[in-house]
Amino acid sequence: MNIIKNTFPTEDLQRRDAAHHIHPFTDQAELAQKGARVVTNAEGVFVTDSDGHKMLDAMAGLWCVNIGYGRPELAEAAFRQMNTLPYYNTFFQSTHMPVIELSEKLARLAPDGLNHVFYASSGSEANDTNIRLVRQYWALKGKPDKKIIISRKNAYHGSTMGGASLGGMQSMHEQGSLPIADIHHIEQPDWWSRGGDMTPAEFGKFAALKLEEAIHQYGEDSIAAFIAEPIQGAGGVIVPPDTYWPEMQRICDSYEILLIADEVICGFGRTGNWFGSQTLNIRPDIMTIAKGLSSGYQPIGGSIISDEIAQVIGSEEFTHGYTYSSHPVAAAVACENLRILEEEAIVDTVRNVTGPYLKSKWESLGDHPLVGEAKIVGLMGSLALSPNKKARAPFKVKEGTVGVICRQHCFNNHLIMRAVGDRMIISPPLIISIDEIDLLIDRTLNSLDVAYAEVKNQGLWEAGASHK
Repeated sequence: MNIIKNTFPTEDLQRRDAAHHIHPFTDQAELAQKGARVVTNAEGVFVTDSDGHKMLDAMAGLWCVNIGYGRPELAEAAFRQMNTLPYYNTFFQSTHMPVIELSEKLARLAPDGLNHVFYASSGSEANDTNIRLVRQYWALKGKPDKKIIISRKNAYHGSTMGGASLGGMQSMHEQGSLPIADIHHIEQPDWWSRGGDMTPAEFGKFAALKLEEAIHQYGEDSIAAFIAEPIQGAGGVIVPPDTYWPEMQRICDSYEILLIADEVICGFGRTGNWFGSQTLNIRPDIMTIAKGLSSGYQPIGGSIISDEIAQVIGSEEFTHGYTYSSHPVAAAVACENLRILEEEAIVDTVRNVTGPYLKSKWESLGDHPLVGEAKIVGLMGSLALSPNKKARAPFKVKEGTVGVICRQHCFNNHLIMRAVGDRMIISPPLIISIDEIDLLIDRTLNSLDVAYAEVKNQGLWEAGASHK
C-alpha cells in the first residue's frame, strides 16, 4: 500500500479546517478551540493521525469499514469503472452493468422474498425513500389513509428531514421542527435504562406491546409501517431482550402494517449473519441498507423491498429518485466489497470465530467497577457505565459527563471508542484478528481504569435516581 505522507503541521491543518469546514454533530466553537484530529491514512483496523499516532479504530469509521482500511481491490474497481463509465443515471429507462450485478447479488444475499432494490447514496436517503414507498404502496392498494409510520424512541434512522423524523432522538427533533407529520414513537427495548423492576423477559414483552397499543390508538387503517433497527446502533447498541422481537413479529403479522428493518448498521456481517434480521429472526417487508454495503469506500445505500411491494409500486410511475441513485462507480465498488466479504468468508469468521471470542472478552468487562452492563452481538457491543450496577443507577452528574471522560482516555490510549451518553460502544472492522481483539480489550481496560480513577477524584462517583 502506497502511503502519501502528510507534510503540513497539524496546527496549520486545524486552522484551515476551522476556517471553512462545518462538521456534523459538532459544537463548532468548541472544536475550533480544541482543534480537529486530522486523520491522514489507515490500514486494516488502524488509522493514523497527522501527529503519527496509530489508533485502533473500534468504530470502523462510522460502523461501516467492514472489510478494513486499505483494500486496493476497491480502489482498482473504482478506477476501472471511472475509465469505463464514470457516471450515468438510471432514469428514463436506462441502466448499466454495475447496478445489474449489484442488484442480483443483493437479491441472492437478502432473506427470501426480498428481491428488488431502490438505490440511494446513504441510509438517510434510503429511509426518506421508505416513507414515500410505504405511503405510495398503500395508496395504490386503495388505502391512502394508511400514512402513519411507528418508530421507537432513541432510534436512529438518519439525519435528513424524513430520516431524523423516523429516528427518536429528542436532540435532533428540537432542531428543525421535527418530526414531520404522521410519524410517532413508542418505547425502546432498553431494559437497563427503562426496565424498572421487570425482568428482561418481562420488559421485552412490555416494550413490544407498546406497538400493539399504538395500533389500537391510531387505528390499523391509519398505520402504514413500523420501522426499527434489529439492534439500536447509534442509540447506544441497545440489544433487546430475547422476548422482544418474537412478540414484535407476532404483532406485525397480526395487523396490516409493513415491517421495515433498518439494516444500515446491522447489515453485511456486523451481527454474524449477512443481516441483523437473520440473526434475530425478523421477517421484514423492507430493509434499509448502506454503510457496510461498500465498507464506506463509496457513498451508497438503498431499500431492499419485497416482491409484493415491488409489484404494486411498479404498477404506476414512482415519482421519486436521486441524481446518484445507482451510481455506477459506487455500485462497482459495492460489488467488489461483497465479493471480498463472500470469498474471504468474513461473515462466517465473525459468526464462528472472532464474534464468540470478542463476546467472551467483552462480557468479562462487566466485572469492572465502572461498568454496569456489558452487551454484545457479533461485533457490536456496549458498556453501560454506572456508579451502582445493582440498582442500574445513572450518575447524578449530567448524563454523558462520565462517558466523555472515558472516551478521552480511550483516545489517550490510542483507541477509538464512541460515547453515547454514559455508554461506551464499539463496532470494529469485521476483519479484526484475535490478537487485535486482545489489544482492543487491553486498551479498553486501561481506559476504564484511568476513567474510574478520574471520576472518583473529581467527586463524580454519586448515583442519581435509580432506573429501578
